[in-house]
Amino acid sequence: MSIDTFLIYSVIAFFYVLSPGPAVMLAIVNGIRTDMKTVAVSCFANILGLAVLSTASILGLGVLILTSATLFLIVKIIGAFYLMYLGVKFLRNKGILNIDAMEKNVKQKSKKAYFFESFFVAVTNPKPIIFFTAIFPQFLNLHEAIAPQFFIMTGEFLCFSFFGLCTYAFLSKKSKALLSNEKRMYWFNKFTGGLFIFLGLGLLRIKNHA
Repeated sequence: MSIDTFLIYSVIAFFYVLSPGPAVMLAIVNGIRTDMKTVAVSCFANILGLAVLSTASILGLGVLILTSATLFLIVKIIGAFYLMYLGVKFLRNKGILNIDAMEKNVKQKSKKAYFFESFFVAVTNPKPIIFFTAIFPQFLNLHEAIAPQFFIMTGEFLCFSFFGLCTYAFLSKKSKALLSNEKRMYWFNKFTGGLFIFLGLGLLRIKNHA
């Protein structure tokens, strides 16, 4: 792979990671509601899910999902309804954001729960499946060893994702004081819930063009 090709891939991967989506929204919400250690666990789960999708694409499983209308539909529906489920949970949440409540919520929801929540969002999202299946392979030089290219490109993408999501969470945590009263938290929950539902509906609109 030439340096020019790698730089082009890097730019595409960087902006893909930073673009709004379920993982970014979840990182922002977790940044507000819990501590950075738990956020790191959640972000690690996300990149682990992305690593699974990347590996699946190189093994041909991603192509199978993308070309099989039935499998694509199943993955799409599961991901969409899970996002809408998260949205409904936020819409029904009437709590306010304060230190005591945050500590209570962290105890009620373990790091393991945050881990699997983030991992599930990652592996059921058709968007990264399309990225790793339709875009990622285009930057591989088939005349050179595939494995080194795969690990370098995937490693860079996962680093972008991990630090990008952590940054989103950190910035949201810094603005946490703006949401420390009942009225602001009410609208935060409504906005967040509505956005998750909107993202879920958006996934249902994604079509399989294979």
